Amino acid sequence: MAQSVWPCLRGGVLGFIIGIIPGSAHIISSFVSYGIERRISRHPEEFGNGAVAGVAGPESANNAAACGAFVPMLALGVPSGPIPAVMMAALMIHGVAPGPLLMEQQPELVWGFIASMYVGNVVLLVLNLPLVGVFVNILRVPYAYLYPAIVVFCVLGVYAVNSSVVDVWIMLVMGVVGYALRKLHFDVAPIVLGLILSPMLELSLRQSLAMSAGSYAILVERPIAAAMFVAVAVLLLVSLGPSVLRAGGWRRRVGLDEAID
Repeated sequence: MAQSVWPCLRGGVLGFIIGIIPGSAHIISSFVSYGIERRISRHPEEFGNGAVAGVAGPESANNAAACGAFVPMLALGVPSGPIPAVMMAALMIHGVAPGPLLMEQQPELVWGFIASMYVGNVVLLVLNLPLVGVFVNILRVPYAYLYPAIVVFCVLGVYAVNSSVVDVWIMLVMGVVGYALRKLHFDVAPIVLGLILSPMLELSLRQSLAMSAGSYAILVERPIAAAMFVAVAVLLLVSLGPSVLRAGGWRRRVGLDEAID
């Protein structure tokens, strides 16, 4: 219990903040929370082997992101994911228009959403506590039965989306690539996030270029957009710093620096 308190709090705050941003917030928040917990942990080698923080943090972030996704939907009328988009469409079918005036015009609906989140969490708690033993027993299923079942469900799920065999082959190839990356100790989380966010990024870029008649200056004309580009550049430089330092370390180990001097 003590090991999960702070990861839960960090994951909850992080997940809610990410949930407000349009996109696949629940997936992004889980990976970001896992990465943060692994970085700040005193025993990062335990992650991937049942570390409590590696489970509590991402799960808290996932749940908080699901709740935070309702903020832009109700307050601005902007769905932050597929599920809020479906719920927004259902509201509009019934004549309810989400937006800034929703809280003033129909406060009972907004507070009903908030109350349902509390009730849903209580129900999850009531159901999950007695079923902990069932979940643990699922983890004891031999890999010889578990892996083929996972592959079958993955193939069926991918084929069911577009009824395309090509998608199944792409999934299998990417599975082999992902396995190779894991064996080479590459972090697959950024790749997953890139696959999720790249279609949204491409669509937004095309919309911006269409509005500006093909001029890329529109991306930095507004102060907020320019500040975000600067922040991204700073983050890239910070993340590349350790790699550059490690790359220069081999010169010192083999004595090249002394030879040049």
